[in-house]
Amino acid sequence: MPRILLSICSFLVLFASTAFALGSSCSAPVTRGTAAPSDPYWMQNIKRQGTAAFNSNPGGYKVFRNVKDFGATGNGNTDDTAAINNAVTSGGRCGPGCDSTTTEPAIIYFPPGTYKITSPILGYYQTQFIGDARHPPTILAAPNFAGAAMLDADPGYYVNQNNFFRSVRNFVFDMRQVTGGATGIHWQVSQATSLMNIVFQMSTAAGNQHQGIFMENGSGGFMGDLVFNGGKLGAWFGNQQFTVRNVTFNNAQTAVSATARIISAGWNWGWTFQGITINGCQIGFDLSISTNSVDQAVGAEAIVDGVVTNTPLFIRLSNPSNGALHGSLVLNNIKLNNVAQAAVAVNGGATLLNGGSYTIDTWAQGNIYSGTNPAKSFVQGNIGSIQKPGAILDGSGRIFGKMHPQYADYAVDQFISVKSQGAKGDGHNDDTQAIKNVIAQYAGCKIIFFDAGTYLVSSTITFPAGTQVVGEAWSVIMGTGNAFTDYNNPQPVVRVGDPGSQGVLEISDIIFSTRGPAAGAVVVEWNVHDPAGQQGAAGIWDSHIILGGFAGTNLQNAQCAKLRDNGNNCFAAFLGLHLTPQSSAYIEGLWAWLADHDLDSGGSPQISLYSGRGIMSESQGPVWLIGTGSEHHVQYEYYLNGAKNHYIGLAQTETPYFQPDPVPPAPFITNAAYKDPALGPGAAWALTVTNSQSILVFGAGFYSFFQNYGQACLNTFNCQQQIVNIDSSSSIAIYSLSTVASQYMLSVNGQGIINNADNRNGFAQTVTAWTR
Repeated sequence: MPRILLSICSFLVLFASTAFALGSSCSAPVTRGTAAPSDPYWMQNIKRQGTAAFNSNPGGYKVFRNVKDFGATGNGNTDDTAAINNAVTSGGRCGPGCDSTTTEPAIIYFPPGTYKITSPILGYYQTQFIGDARHPPTILAAPNFAGAAMLDADPGYYVNQNNFFRSVRNFVFDMRQVTGGATGIHWQVSQATSLMNIVFQMSTAAGNQHQGIFMENGSGGFMGDLVFNGGKLGAWFGNQQFTVRNVTFNNAQTAVSATARIISAGWNWGWTFQGITINGCQIGFDLSISTNSVDQAVGAEAIVDGVVTNTPLFIRLSNPSNGALHGSLVLNNIKLNNVAQAAVAVNGGATLLNGGSYTIDTWAQGNIYSGTNPAKSFVQGNIGSIQKPGAILDGSGRIFGKMHPQYADYAVDQFISVKSQGAKGDGHNDDTQAIKNVIAQYAGCKIIFFDAGTYLVSSTITFPAGTQVVGEAWSVIMGTGNAFTDYNNPQPVVRVGDPGSQGVLEISDIIFSTRGPAAGAVVVEWNVHDPAGQQGAAGIWDSHIILGGFAGTNLQNAQCAKLRDNGNNCFAAFLGLHLTPQSSAYIEGLWAWLADHDLDSGGSPQISLYSGRGIMSESQGPVWLIGTGSEHHVQYEYYLNGAKNHYIGLAQTETPYFQPDPVPPAPFITNAAYKDPALGPGAAWALTVTNSQSILVFGAGFYSFFQNYGQACLNTFNCQQQIVNIDSSSSIAIYSLSTVASQYMLSVNGQGIINNADNRNGFAQTVTAWTR
């Protein structure tokens, strides 16, 4: 077909799809913003109706807090520290003495300006710090600034592995007036956290002590679209796992440091970097490598699509591996420009990969496996090229990525509030019809704004192709009632696009949930496919599936305490997320969490809840699962069945703490309509793949910490027998796989192949590559 006719046909398909989705009040789809150049970001002036549904004073509690309303000036001269922290803390929020809560969410909003501070901004639990996306504000450290970091996500109040629900976006952090040490953000966080669209300005003077990010532990998480200028260290990273996309380091002494020692906090089990640019630094990555298989250091680093320019040393390892697995490393598609000293070298020792000006295809350090051969092969050199399906690549041949949409150029009148149209969001009234009415009238021509709140729905809500949905401080859509109780007749709570539909569809800052019991709830059914030529047009960002463990779910410690007969009260869902065969999806930063503890009962007591399945994909692609997690579901966390053209990196899971009591599928039964896979022996699969083609996993952390709430199994590295299963007909490659306490790290057709005893790597066990 001639190119011009192909373009016309593609346009007509998009137009038809969008036209069918247009609401009754619409005359044309919304395709661009209409904000005037002088207009502030829409978030500043939209009518404030958000509430915290289960706060002790929902009518008086403020979710949205403009720092200028609390006395901040943003003039660059006045000390704004106290005013900003007053905005953070007012209303008796979760600070000292509070381990977690979901009843006190807040957006701390900064209009354009320069906000001088002399001590840290306090990062309270469940807080989004959001700057004007049109003119990002500057947080300026005064010359006399003192404290751990300009923004401190954990001033010592929270358990690092449970430090959820945080986001920082649209800022410049400027440390250049500080002559001593200074850190931009202390980011000791866990899942459901994000950093995005941030610039760190640091000194370029010799001997400076600035660093952009400091992270000593936690269990994250996603960050992306960051720029680091100057500094001694661009970032110092230590965390179980994290996904980093599209970051740039300019003129730092060291771009990324993970200098881990047993007596310090830097370490990891597995990190994935997708799209990294390093310009004019002395060292790119400075990685601490253990000298044995017991002590924890950098466990696994996977880097794809990088450009390194005028940087003498790309990667420095603290110790040699001496022919054994002591830290895993995978490099793919890394373009070197004048890397004069070495691409990879041991500190004070051998050069492992020469520098120069060329492109590293695929290079690895660690244990690699092939097919059903159980024998490992330790490599420290080039390996076979990573095969990537063309559908997941952008026009330059890199893995596609897309920033969280913020609608910076859109005017306030291009949004429609569901509360302005009659929805309550109070966690008590049924908002089903009000939400359906908004969609019927405005889908496709207004961005649908879910003011902060908890919206109960008693039947399926469908967002048609063409819909754009934005929440506020993670607005909650919660399925409840008889429609979602029958696991023999599962029903979607939210349907994203009608089956076979095509068009733009964007969702951000929403939590999808259920009120128990909800054994028949498919929490999100994803049907929409992006239009031809518009990669990632159907996507979801910084949104989560959170099942139980928080106020309003009726799935808390009072109803579902662990090791107790709770009857049928503690069924949370049938399936978390279902990507149907005709869909495509760009999914970034989503966490599908069946709660293992109660966030709102004080002390984080463990609870026993049941969700039959985590994330299932039958999509023919393209699908990007970037920085996602799925935890504690009964049969599987991730399941690919008949799927095609997927990129997954990094994926993180945990096996249910109560297993093997009961053994899956109990307390559910298998369901042929959802093509349930062969069951794992006594525990959920972290990942199971059947009849799927062109699948690339680039970074995974699959963990099993318990047996029936006991942890003695960690001592024998055997909390479950198998954790990843691939059938013989699927074409899939897995790189940088770290598991915890599964006897077999990977199985083929249910037969264990890779034994964890051969891949001990600190606390976790790591396979650098497994291919067919």
